[in-house]
Amino acid sequence: MGCSRWRAALNFGHLKAQSRLPVFLTMILLFTYLCYCLSSRCDALPRPVFSIGAPAAERLLGSPVPLLRHRLADSAGGLRPPDNISVSNNFGSKKFPQAIIIGVKKGGTRALLEFLRVHPDVRAVGAEPHFFDRCYDKGLGWYRSLMPRTLEGQITMEKTPSYFITKEAPRRVHAMSRHTKLIVVVRDPVTRAISDYTQTLSKSPGLPSFQNLAFRNDSAALIDTSWSAVRIGIYAKHLENWLRYFPLSRFLFVSGERLVTDPAGEMGRVQDFLGLKRVVTDKHFYFNQTKGFPCLKKPEGSSQPRCLGKSKGRPHPQIPTEVLLRLRDFYRPFNLKFYQMTGQDFGWS
Repeated sequence: MGCSRWRAALNFGHLKAQSRLPVFLTMILLFTYLCYCLSSRCDALPRPVFSIGAPAAERLLGSPVPLLRHRLADSAGGLRPPDNISVSNNFGSKKFPQAIIIGVKKGGTRALLEFLRVHPDVRAVGAEPHFFDRCYDKGLGWYRSLMPRTLEGQITMEKTPSYFITKEAPRRVHAMSRHTKLIVVVRDPVTRAISDYTQTLSKSPGLPSFQNLAFRNDSAALIDTSWSAVRIGIYAKHLENWLRYFPLSRFLFVSGERLVTDPAGEMGRVQDFLGLKRVVTDKHFYFNQTKGFPCLKKPEGSSQPRCLGKSKGRPHPQIPTEVLLRLRDFYRPFNLKFYQMTGQDFGWS
């Protein structure tokens, strides 16, 4: 009787143990799965990117700014930068320009810059900074802050045509870097003066006539060199000032006329001077008969070709023939000296 009770108790205990075993195993599996899910979730969370020199509290606690940078980088390129590199490094750095288009006004500088922008290794400032003529007191740090970010192998550029005629500009540019490459777009000084006058006339319709501004005394036929439209075209005088600080090898003189008639040819010279591969070629251009100058063909993803704005290609006013002849006589000796200084004959009559 006693033995039977013991056997029954043992059998009952064995059955209870057997019924608890699946429950125990199930709990182990659930616990393991929960740990796995939590660890995967943690790994999926974006980690903050610490910039070198970040405050200690930010490095320890984690700032929302690096996290925001992460999200911006992910949305922009779909790639996360390595955790030990600042996001800013992935977009390059701001440098002083290695090349500057220093002149001349109404010579074709805007067209040249727009053509250069097609090249993937050229990054340029949009607006003219006017640092070396008007804003020099703001300092080089301010100037560099205006520059676009560039990657290794890319060139930073800017364009301010008034630098060429600014007396202090050569010294200031040289103080920044004596290795700066300088591009000067020049044009027949008589045509350039008329274009300059046309632009001013469009803004000030009440302006005196071209001949009244060009001559000090109409009867004496004295050219008024204080008028900027005339003064800019004395290229030899301005170049002398620049050659006091830079050798001729640092300059490239681009023909404004050939930039219209043969843009691919002139762009080839510019790319060679800048040490760039010849990417911008004749396949990028077509001649716009309405405007009278070349435009860039329609870029990929755009419905319109790229032409300069309405302010470019304005019709010039009629200037009396005797006025043009007197201006050409005035500029001729300066042109010949400029040809001799540059070693280029631009063919201005």
